[in-house]
Amino acid sequence: MLSDITMGQYFPVDSPIHRLDPRVKLILTLAFIVAVFLAHTAAGYVLLFGFIFLVSRLARIPFGMLLKGLRPLRLILILTFLLNLFFTPGETVLLHFWVITLTREALRQAAFYSLRLVFLVMGTSLLTLTTSPVSLSDALELLFSPLKKIHFPAHELAMMMTIALRFIPTLLDETDKIMKAQMARGADFESGNLVRRARSMVPLLVPLFVSAFRRAGDLAMAMESRCYHGGEGRTRFRVLRLTRADGLALAVMAALIGLIVLEGIFLT
Repeated sequence: MLSDITMGQYFPVDSPIHRLDPRVKLILTLAFIVAVFLAHTAAGYVLLFGFIFLVSRLARIPFGMLLKGLRPLRLILILTFLLNLFFTPGETVLLHFWVITLTREALRQAAFYSLRLVFLVMGTSLLTLTTSPVSLSDALELLFSPLKKIHFPAHELAMMMTIALRFIPTLLDETDKIMKAQMARGADFESGNLVRRARSMVPLLVPLFVSAFRRAGDLAMAMESRCYHGGEGRTRFRVLRLTRADGLALAVMAALIGLIVLEGIFLT
């Protein structure tokens, strides 16, 4: 299951999406999140799915990889669907059994809320799959740079966020190794009730925290040995510049949001 998590992983291929300015990709991701919450009809969700599919094709990322990233969230998706299905009031009753009443409004809301989670995960996964941690750090720092006038630590914040994203795959790989080692010694992480499963995670969490702190110490020492003292006076090897492709991408996103708003007005 840990290998199914795509968040924080980078898929190194040459594609038009990979070549976009990372600042633009961050803005596009935020705009896509806004578009997801603006969609309230089936047509809007079809537009969002089409956009995700088109971007994955342009980025040369297998669509199955995005679907694979949803597997660790299947329990959350099922709970979201069931809670909205049985606890949302409605007028058009489809099924009534004992104390359970299923309405058309509840079914619609359950499906839409679950799809929102799916699209949010896919959209953010596309950002990390098509943007390297270094580019993401530069983009975050440049976007936050106007806040430096009020002494906002833009570089430090961007560095922390990038390091956190960079170490997600590393910690997942470390967790998988520790889990396999514990299972080889007789540990059982899947059977028993919820309390027993929580207790069985202790032999996994303790070495994982020890490994994480050790890696953090090694990283701090490596940065100090390279005379890292924050972002003051630092230069960049690659200077970010906007291109026509970036403007086209922003125009496409604006068109997507406009279509969602318009269909929400005329189809509701």
